[in-house]
Amino acid sequence: MRENNNLEDSKEENHRKGIKYLIGSGLAFSLMSVCVKAIGEKIPVAELVFARAAISLTITRLLLYKNNINPWGYQKRLLLIRGILGTVALFCIFKALIILPIATATVIQYIYPTFTVICAYFILKEYIFKRIVFSTLLGWLGIILVTQPEIETTNNMQETLLAIAIALIGALMTSLAYICVRKLSAKEHSLVIIYYFPLVSIPLSLPFIINNFVLPTGTDFIWLLGIGLFTQIGQLCITEGL
Repeated sequence: MRENNNLEDSKEENHRKGIKYLIGSGLAFSLMSVCVKAIGEKIPVAELVFARAAISLTITRLLLYKNNINPWGYQKRLLLIRGILGTVALFCIFKALIILPIATATVIQYIYPTFTVICAYFILKEYIFKRIVFSTLLGWLGIILVTQPEIETTNNMQETLLAIAIALIGALMTSLAYICVRKLSAKEHSLVIIYYFPLVSIPLSLPFIINNFVLPTGTDFIWLLGIGLFTQIGQLCITEGL
């Protein structure tokens, strides 16, 4: 009986710890969004993704080396898929942040848990509680309420609808990436999972930069550094949380 109580206490403690990590990731990604919004109209999206990936790759590689961890992992195919999904999500999120008001873009992005619940049910066979279904419906109602004023007051309906669609695609890609993280976390170290994200992002973003490169100046470098650092912190927290 005592062993069962200890096991339950351990699960509860891990649950609380996971929640704290996820809250921390939310804060870090919010700060990242501010940095993207501040610089997004000056620097192309692909260049932002590349800069973010370069900073993350450098930090993660150093951490892997310091902890003597094999950077290549064991589930390379799934790690690459996670990297591709994460990169597509990042392109969509950054683009939506540049076009839409930061509050609207962020709220739409954070609809990803509803996608994750649905994907986890079909892919990971995780049970969905009734309260989760109710929360998911409330989440989508919130998206409708948030986007309606933007649609009604916009001067460019087509661009706004496109931006909303891009934000939703970003949320979907994010949820699929986190499903991969959940599956990978059983065997892979969190740093390895994070490492593959920028490892894939750099080659995918390079073709878009070649003919559209803008040289950052002055405070641009601070915003780019902020994007890289806050995203890295967010990735560490959410990977640990999941």
